[in-house]
Amino acid sequence: MHVLQLVQGDITTSQVDAIVNAANANLQHGGGVAGAISRRGGLVIQRESDAWVKEHGPVSHAEPAVTWGGSLPCRYVIHAVGPVWGEGDEDRKLAEAVTGSLRAADRLELASIALPAISTGIFGFPKERAATVILSAIESFFTEKPDSTVSLVQMTLYDQPTLEAFTKVWKEKSWGK
Repeated sequence: MHVLQLVQGDITTSQVDAIVNAANANLQHGGGVAGAISRRGGLVIQRESDAWVKEHGPVSHAEPAVTWGGSLPCRYVIHAVGPVWGEGDEDRKLAEAVTGSLRAADRLELASIALPAISTGIFGFPKERAATVILSAIESFFTEKPDSTVSLVQMTLYDQPTLEAFTKVWKEKSWGK
């Protein structure tokens, strides 16, 4: 059984196996969710991110990077690159970032993962549209991989407007029933 939760809170305090960082392609964790994760998790996250980019190059939308969680309560940080609004093909890129994160958690045989509202902050993706894309990508992942080790997906939404946007889409699509 797979459980999807909508939670308002700080993803850096999520008690899950992995959290997803809304990252940029070069994994420079200066601001937004990435900055908060890096500050709370410690320098090890930026060091491992730098090493990952040096070895593999910039992170793509479909294939996130994974680092240790450092001082965070999670074991891993999955660094997903969402699209910048206006760059083109944003819905597909956002869906790929979500699906790639879930695939990474499954490959690591994790049971729980927390995701933020990827791309809705400084990347400018409209919240309701992002909610539709993200929730649909989660649903599609579990339809295609019903035997996934991931049993809990927690959408950890930082502020009230984002929670309201996701809740509205959740109810409209009957995912909450």
